[in-house]
Amino acid sequence: MTSLLITDMANLPIQRWTTVTESIEREGGRELESPISKVAAVAVLSNPYAGSWEEDLSELTEWGEVLGEKLTSTAVAELGGEEAVESYGKGGIVGVDGEREHVAAILHPELGAPMRDEIGGGEAIIPSTKKMGTPGTTIDVPVHYKDDEWVASHWDAMEVRVPDAPRPSEILIAVVLTDGGRPHPRIGGKGIDDL
Repeated sequence: MTSLLITDMANLPIQRWTTVTESIEREGGRELESPISKVAAVAVLSNPYAGSWEEDLSELTEWGEVLGEKLTSTAVAELGGEEAVESYGKGGIVGVDGEREHVAAILHPELGAPMRDEIGGGEAIIPSTKKMGTPGTTIDVPVHYKDDEWVASHWDAMEVRVPDAPRPSEILIAVVLTDGGRPHPRIGGKGIDDL
């Protein structure tokens, strides 16, 4: 297989993009002081390794760097700017002709640094998840506070689903950002004010 040097979005085998925005205004019968927004920026790509074994997944790792920047900048814009970002997470679904390792190659080695650059920081590990699935499979992308994963009020997730993806030879990658924690948090633990 020939590997292309991925330097920009034009070289990625993008099938489609989507952005999902959720605004939570009320939960548990109580209105929130201010709405909490969650944004998922999602890319669906052709998987060059679907149906075959490849030892070297560095091409997918290169994709992670480009996708980290593009997906995060898209989500930041939807959320209203980098100063709005409180929580982050990432996830992916590989079609049944691929392997979860294909998602890992995109998500882990290089995607995180561009995410942090786009939000203007982020000290905490970026939580992630990956799975294999068919078109319409949902994935719960975990999120937590960007500067400390032990801020209990921000342990949450966003469900992401693209109705026609991933097809057997595709990979779905999602970056999720939020501008707040869970609605009405009251389990105790560390808070943002404790940092």
